[in-house]
Parts: sequence; structure tokens; C-alpha cells
Amino acid sequence: MPSEDDSNVPAPSDRHLRLVYDGECPMCRRYVRWQRIRHDVGELELIDARQDSEARRELTAMGFDLDEGFALQIGEQWYHGSQALHRLTLLGTRSGLFNRLMYRLFASPERTARLYPLFRACRTGLLQVLGKGPIDNLGRK
Repeated sequence: MPSEDDSNVPAPSDRHLRLVYDGECPMCRRYVRWQRIRHDVGELELIDARQDSEARRELTAMGFDLDEGFALQIGEQWYHGSQALHRLTLLGTRSGLFNRLMYRLFASPERTARLYPLFRACRTGLLQVLGKGPIDNLGRK
């Protein structure tokens, strides 16, 4: 039976998805490597937010702070932070322990919004321990 969240699954014409994430963050790299998108949803293009790209320039122009969270594009629409994580979770498979756990944690947009700051803080702390600077795509000093 279709759920209310099925409306977040892209139509066949929107099959190209882009995910902009922090390629220097081991936690982020592992997440994107383990996350599996359903084949019927389309192809997911992974883009390192620390590299110059059309997607990074577009997000910067829109004012998205990539240090505050990754970004997911579905069709023409961009989602950022907890919204991106929630939608990516809905597009994922339920196969494998990791993907089942991600679905349990992030299928609810409210729960995702509550948990996301914790994961963002872990990422920030991990990058500091590793001596990695911020992405700083908005040019703040």
C-alpha cells in the first residue's frame, strides 16, 4: 500500500540524482559507499563537495552551506541536511543491515531533523581530530 512518503520518490523523468557530500570525512565516505539506492529510482551521482563542480557552484549560489550538511538533488529540486538524509533514506533499498538501520532511523522526517545535528557534530569533531578544515563553500572567514 502506498504511503504518504511515496510522493518523494522521483518520477521516471527525474531518474538522475546527485548527492554532494564531504569527501574528506571518513564517516561521510563510508555512508555514501554503503547506501544503496533502489534500481527503479535511478542513478545516483556522488560529488565531493571539496572539489570544484557545477553542483557545488549551484549550491553556493543558492546559499547552501555544505559544512552544515550534504545536499541531494532529485530532478530539479535540491534538499539539504536532514531533508536530504530523509529523502535519500526513502530512496534506498531495505537490503542489508546498514540500509535497514538507516531506514529505521531516518524514515521519519521529524526523527531525522532531531538526530541530524548529532551526526553533524560528530562529523565536525572527527574532521577537527583529523586536522581537516571546513568545506567553506560560502567563503566565510
